[in-house]
Amino acid sequence: MSNEPAAATVPLTAPARPVPAAVPRSSLTRTLALLRLEIARTTRNGKFLFFSVIYPAGLFLLITAGQDGDSKIGDLTLSAYFMVSMASFGALTAVLVGNSERIAREREKGWVRQLRLTPLPGHGYVLSKIGSAAVVSLPSIVVVFVVGATVKGVRLDAWQWLALLGLIWAGSLVFAALGVAIGYLATGDAVRPLTMLIYFGLSMLGGLWLPTTNFPQWLQDIASWTPTHAYAALGQAVEAGGAPHAKDVLVVVGYLLVFTAVAARLYRRDTLKA
Repeated sequence: MSNEPAAATVPLTAPARPVPAAVPRSSLTRTLALLRLEIARTTRNGKFLFFSVIYPAGLFLLITAGQDGDSKIGDLTLSAYFMVSMASFGALTAVLVGNSERIAREREKGWVRQLRLTPLPGHGYVLSKIGSAAVVSLPSIVVVFVVGATVKGVRLDAWQWLALLGLIWAGSLVFAALGVAIGYLATGDAVRPLTMLIYFGLSMLGGLWLPTTNFPQWLQDIASWTPTHAYAALGQAVEAGGAPHAKDVLVVVGYLLVFTAVAARLYRRDTLKA
């Protein structure tokens, strides 16, 4: 009988695999995720889609009904003039009204405060609002263009259609920034009347519903410095076959900088109050 000790039995188990570290999500990834959520929420809102997409096209048909579409307003036919005006109006509706009311109500319900407890960067919420507003403004512009081309017989070169789409879409960011500022300025109860006052005031004074040439001279001088007048003038210059006037470009850019600065200041103030 052997006195040698028995060999120890080693269990044949696979070595433990290292647990992979969680991949951190970047600020951009989180902002894009919220942006997708905002776009999905907006496109499910039937009332919002009606007023931002269908209403401007219907108003375009109503304003030009019974009028000679070939009559001139400046260098443009009546149909071409109001096509740009109503496309601008539709984009204005989508980015201004939608942004201001949603932000004010979400602040009131505590949604913005809850987002601050997540890893989402502070500016991510604001950027997602502006980005989603810019995306949903595209259908309102395109629908008015389709009505103008198919029903009202507006004829433009391919480069003009593309330039119009780009200018009106990019210019809508001015009013997206204004919507953010109003949303952080007003409470849930006050945001709608304040937004409607600014919305209808800028639309009428800027000549989106009625050419400013019908205004008294002193009112025309004031209207020429409004963001809506300069905004529509960008597209009307392209329709006439030229480039936007330097004054209108500077007015639009100037308002964009002012509204963005005001929105940023109000956002920081709201953050400090939380």
